[in-house]
Amino acid sequence: MPDGDGGLTLRTLDTIAALAPSEWDRCAGGANPFVSHAFLHALEASGSAVAETGWRPLHLLAAGADGRVLGVVPTYLKSHSYGEYVFDWGWAEAFARAGGAYYPKLQVAAPFSPVPGPRLLVPPGPQAPALRQQLIAGLVNCARECAASSVHATFIDEDDRAAFSAAGWILRQGVQFHWNNRGYRDFADFLDTLTSRKRKAIKKERQAVADAGVTLRVLGGDDLTPAIWDRFHRFYASTYDRKWGRPYLTRRFFDFLGDSMGESVVLIWAERAGDPIAAALNIKGADSLFGRNWGASEDVPFLHFEACYYQAIDYAIAHKLARVEAGTQGPHKIARGYLPALTWSAHWIEHAGLRDAVATYCRREASALQLEIEELTAESPYRATE
Repeated sequence: MPDGDGGLTLRTLDTIAALAPSEWDRCAGGANPFVSHAFLHALEASGSAVAETGWRPLHLLAAGADGRVLGVVPTYLKSHSYGEYVFDWGWAEAFARAGGAYYPKLQVAAPFSPVPGPRLLVPPGPQAPALRQQLIAGLVNCARECAASSVHATFIDEDDRAAFSAAGWILRQGVQFHWNNRGYRDFADFLDTLTSRKRKAIKKERQAVADAGVTLRVLGGDDLTPAIWDRFHRFYASTYDRKWGRPYLTRRFFDFLGDSMGESVVLIWAERAGDPIAAALNIKGADSLFGRNWGASEDVPFLHFEACYYQAIDYAIAHKLARVEAGTQGPHKIARGYLPALTWSAHWIEHAGLRDAVATYCRREASALQLEIEELTAESPYRATE
């Protein structure tokens, strides 16, 4: 790949292991665990995000004239659109009907993780905006060199959104559901901010789980034994068996996760009469708890809400975290205190006809999404005074 401006050299890495964790994490920062070297390495080393699964690592790296790493971008050459959560299947089908080849494409993402955060990873400082623009130019060059139809940066943060917009990329909106901590003392304090009807409904759901004989506890760190991960992976895989088919994450991924990021793992573990029956995996960031995967061996009414939503709120309050991000989908989360939050992605498309069609689609989609968010927000469980 050609040099950038001012002696900046851009190159790609076919494995994140080719760069020292300290170098990657110096660019990534420590707030968002899903772009950390440890998390991305766990995906690759476990066989979860590799060429064989359609996620060929092609990470972009920018280095100065002295060889110092100045920026990195988690990038993958993809042969499909699975595991992204920003759906472009319709774009691919339309391009194919017109005689084009949508795949391969470049994906800038934390694989299998619909978590907003930085994607153009540069250290803070006055050079950061210029570095982001050079990395964006490098992504376009990389796409052309590997004959990719397009580049898609998903779940980007505000700094990246501004950078991609300035570079002329198409911006696309999405919606998630987040719970925000307003300085609650405990769960009861949170409940007091809800309308009477919603407050009673949550209490009833939590009591139903307790009446079913289910107990819950939080596991992390040294608790994460191979036996725990064996059982959790069975829970996780069973969810995919029922709904989507093949699970994205291999069993080995959880070993790597526990070994390298165990202190960031918040695993809600549900048992009845000493027998594990369900679990919800969360990852803790600097100020947020990110809900990720869930699974159960049996259907207990309201246990999903308890393990995934209420226990997460409990944990966030106790540990003074600012928010819980519950991921994509699920207007049912609103009744549990999780409100709509906009997400963003950015898209570069080489073919002018497809680019214009996608831009038009995204503008229309944004108008419809705004109306949807207004309708969802009107369903807020919080009292008007809140």
